[in-house]
Amino acid sequence: NSSSVKEFILLGLSENQGVQKIYFVVFLLFYMLTVAGNLLIVLTVTSSRHLNSPMYFFLCHLSFVDVCYSSVIAPKMISGFLVENNTISFAGCIGQLFGLHLFGCTEIFLLTAMAYDRYVAICRPLHYPALMSRRLCGRMVGGSWAGGFLHSTLQTLPTALLPFCGPNKVAHYFCDIHPLLHLACADTRAVGLAAVATGGVIPLSCFLILLASYVVILASLRGQKAAGWHKALSTCGSHITMVILFFGPCTFVYIRPSSDLSSDRSVAVFYTLIAPMLNPLIYTLRNGEVKGAMRRLCRR
Repeated sequence: NSSSVKEFILLGLSENQGVQKIYFVVFLLFYMLTVAGNLLIVLTVTSSRHLNSPMYFFLCHLSFVDVCYSSVIAPKMISGFLVENNTISFAGCIGQLFGLHLFGCTEIFLLTAMAYDRYVAICRPLHYPALMSRRLCGRMVGGSWAGGFLHSTLQTLPTALLPFCGPNKVAHYFCDIHPLLHLACADTRAVGLAAVATGGVIPLSCFLILLASYVVILASLRGQKAAGWHKALSTCGSHITMVILFFGPCTFVYIRPSSDLSSDRSVAVFYTLIAPMLNPLIYTLRNGEVKGAMRRLCRR
């Protein structure tokens, strides 16, 4: 790498010292809730004999990914609120970029797999055990990780090979592709277009697949009794909430060539810190089985 920049300075969410101290408390609390809530779901699902359906298998993996995803960003961001200059080494910055896209993209594919699971459960209930076999679920999770890894490599490698000769102030609270392209001492249009192509098209196309699956589910419920509607909507409701929270902001940031980095920063808070924290709440509050299993776990 012909880079002369050995470290970057992350500008964070605010330049104001007083505001930073408030952010420190708020985001530390967010991060602790994220890790505790998601690890509790992983423990509950893995230790419970009752939660052995594909839905919980996916949910367990989703929670694990959420812990990794927020851990790539939050600790560095939170410690940064307490120091004058929040520096990160060049290798650390590229590592953070890789981790962010690996776990973020894996989460997108997992949420899409979960939508397929809900579709089969509601529209093809009699064929559900045959269609959603252990083997298929394992392959879907493996495929999600492989897709995330491939996407992340395609995002990170071209960026890491760009020359950075200063300035070194990243206009963000983590190392992401758009703020880094702004700092490169080379023509970054090709890399920028590739970033939009993979970073924006993946969440957008998965979002459209998800929407289509929900349209099919709702169409299949025509003529059902109220109880059937209620059951289907309660199973899908939590998933739809999670999808909107995660995909909306994510697509907004990556689908367009970025010019306004300050709005990207505030929008990114949603999919990097708030969505992973709300995930356990959204899935457990709507789900009696998970709540029951958690109570049994706590009694033990």
